[in-house]
Parts: sequence; structure tokens; C-alpha cells
Amino acid sequence: MIIDVHGHYTTAPAALGAWRDLQIAALKDPSLCADPKALRISDDEIRESIETNQLAKMRERGSDLTIFSPRASFMAHHIGDFNTSAAWAAICNELCHRVSQLFPDHFIGAAMLPQSPGVDPRTCIPELRKCVEQYGFVGINLNPDPSGGHWKEPPLTDRWWYPIYEVMVEYDIPAMIHVSTSCNACFHTTGAHYLNADTTAFMQLIQGDLFKDFPTLKFLIPHGGGAVPYHWGRFRGLAQEMKKPLLKDHLLNNVFFDTCVYHQPGIDLLTQVIPVDNILFASEMIGAVRGIDPETGHHYDDTKRYILATPHLTEEQRFKVFEGNARRVFPRLDAALKAKGL
Repeated sequence: MIIDVHGHYTTAPAALGAWRDLQIAALKDPSLCADPKALRISDDEIRESIETNQLAKMRERGSDLTIFSPRASFMAHHIGDFNTSAAWAAICNELCHRVSQLFPDHFIGAAMLPQSPGVDPRTCIPELRKCVEQYGFVGINLNPDPSGGHWKEPPLTDRWWYPIYEVMVEYDIPAMIHVSTSCNACFHTTGAHYLNADTTAFMQLIQGDLFKDFPTLKFLIPHGGGAVPYHWGRFRGLAQEMKKPLLKDHLLNNVFFDTCVYHQPGIDLLTQVIPVDNILFASEMIGAVRGIDPETGHHYDDTKRYILATPHLTEEQRFKVFEGNARRVFPRLDAALKAKGL
């Protein structure tokens, strides 16, 4: 199977965005009253939004299953308070669940959490449990910076985050470390803030000893790990100066990287530097980079082509990247596939 571990519902029907606009407007004018029950999106609208977009491209490019979560840039945890985020997360997660019900052979859910700046992460646990127990979701997205580019929360190794980690370990689900929209003009959302966050998260994990407390906790760092593979020597050297264990022992039993890297040299570097057991196939399609590369004539985010073309992988290793590693890192995904005889 070709399992894409990084997909977002970027093509949701327009009614979702309209409801969100109303919710944001209601923060200043409560008389507007953004009632979740007022949002009406039919199954046919969902089918059209998926069949003509993600599913069409999956069939065209030859991928089978996508781990599907709410649109990352729409999470916008910095807007409003916890109640704002809770209502928004519940709506977005339910829509992804409906996608997985309508297309059970092609999509399975991962949850957005109702995070809010400065709010105890314990408040996210009811939504997390609902998504796993009722919706059958196999992972979560965890935003290390709910403030939207101002980094007001403690580092990921701080005990502040432990309540979420405890539930992740209980359910044996990984978290993709994924920020949302930047509200800091210094950081472009997808070109800077996302990649900065990937790099920052990895450095935070080097500085701490989180996996001594949670030896089975698993994180997926998206977008190829930001700057991490390119500066692998820097990170190895910094860990050494900090008297940390070798990175393969300190982090690589618990930290994984996806292949959302949109050119062949980038994938060649990733697969040469990072151990194959730590690389999971992903495209983030339809996501941040949607155009066609004039140098190749193919879409930038058609990442399967790069995996097939790189000289650094054997066929056995390609199987790990395309399927085997995803089943290992997402045990609930593996169980769901086995239940279908796959």
C-alpha cells in the first residue's frame, strides 16, 4: 500500500469557512451567535469536495490511503478563547470523520485539538478521547505554538504538556507536531512558520529528556523535518556538547519525519541522512504548494515520484517508507487495516 500520513481537509465546502467567519465576527458582536447546529454540509457536498480533489489526485498519482486531519492553517488556535477553539475543533474533526465514513478505503482521521494560548492542555483531552473512541482516529496534530508565531507556551519537553502525552501513550497514538497560521508578520505561515516550528520542535527534544519519562511516545515532524536533515551535523554536534546520548539513541526511537519535501534533491538528502526506519511517506496534498514545477512538468507535491527516483533506497526500504513505517508508527492504523484483511 501507499499510505500518505499527512493530508488535510483543505477543500472543505465553503459553508465551513463562512461559519468560521461568523464565529470570529461573533467574538466582537455576540449577537451574531455562531451556533454549530446552524452549519449544514451535506454528504453530497463532502463527496464532491473529495472526489474532484484529493481522491482524484490519489488515483492519478497512485496512493491508496491518507491520514486525514482538519486544515492546519485553519486551526488558528490564537483566535478567541478555549470555547472558541473547542467549538471549531469539534466541527472540523466531525467533518474529517464524515470523510472517512464516506470513503473508508481511502481516508482515516487524525484529530485537531482545541488548544488555546495559556490554557491547560488537559482541556484538550475530552475532544482527543472522542476522536479516538467514537471516530476511530489514529493520531493527533499537536500545535507547539498556539499563540500563532509568538511562542508563548513552554517547550514540548516541559511537564505542561504531559497530560496529553499520557493519553497518547494510553491509546498508543502518535502526534504530528504541526503549527497553524502565523499572526506574526515576520513569519510567513507555510514558508517560514511551519518550517521554523519543525526545526524548533526537534531542537527542544534534543535539549530535554522527554523520552525517559515516555519511552513509547511517538512524534512525527512534518515537511521533511524543516532544517533538521540539512543541518544534521549541527544537531549531532549540539547534542554532543550538551552531553546528550547519540541522536539515534536520544530521539530516533521516538521521532519520525515525513516526505513533504517538494524537489528531488531534497528527498535525496532526506533519505541519505535520516535512517529509513524514521521516514514516512507523505505529500500534504492538497496543501501549501499546489503548482507545477516548470523544471519537471509535474506537481511539486507529487512526492511519490521522488521516492521512486531517489538512488538512496532499495525496494525493501521503499516498502518501509510507503507502508511499513506508517503501520509501525500508527498502531491503530495498522489494526484498522488488519481488520479489513489488509
